[in-house]
Amino acid sequence: MNYHVLIQAQFRAALGMLEQAVDRCPDTLWNDANDKTQFWHIAYHALFYTHLYLQKSEADFQPWVKHHEHYELMGPAPWPPHPVPTLDQPYRKSDIHEYIDFCRQEVERNLSTLDLTLPSGFSWLPLTKFELQIYSIRHLQQHTGELMERLGTRAEVDVDWIGTRSE
Repeated sequence: MNYHVLIQAQFRAALGMLEQAVDRCPDTLWNDANDKTQFWHIAYHALFYTHLYLQKSEADFQPWVKHHEHYELMGPAPWPPHPVPTLDQPYRKSDIHEYIDFCRQEVERNLSTLDLTLPSGFSWLPLTKFELQIYSIRHLQQHTGELMERLGTRAEVDVDWIGTRSE
């Protein structure tokens, strides 16, 4: 059994579901000031950590070309002096689509070469690379589910389940 192929397929499926949520999000929900965390920000956060944890280590991580400092945070930074991100430049749907495509490329480029038996490469996550990928997929899908719930309850918009994507 090739675990790399199985993990890649689940990342493709999860990214496909996030893509549907982004596609189907009405403009009125994209950056709604009444939300504690805006739709675009949740999508960006999920993609940032997907991208990060596909790297061999924290030292190997190169932020996405359109990254804004601390935009990955959904509250104060966990490190002193605990900066709170200033989110004054919301990402557009087209930006998030670019980042989804970038993460898809990272899945294809990086996952097949990861030694899944090694430590995670991230000091704050004492996991193996294999467990890190499961952790990352769960994180991505948790936030995608959060966005799907927002779409369903506030805009009566559904997102289709994608079980696996092997392409």
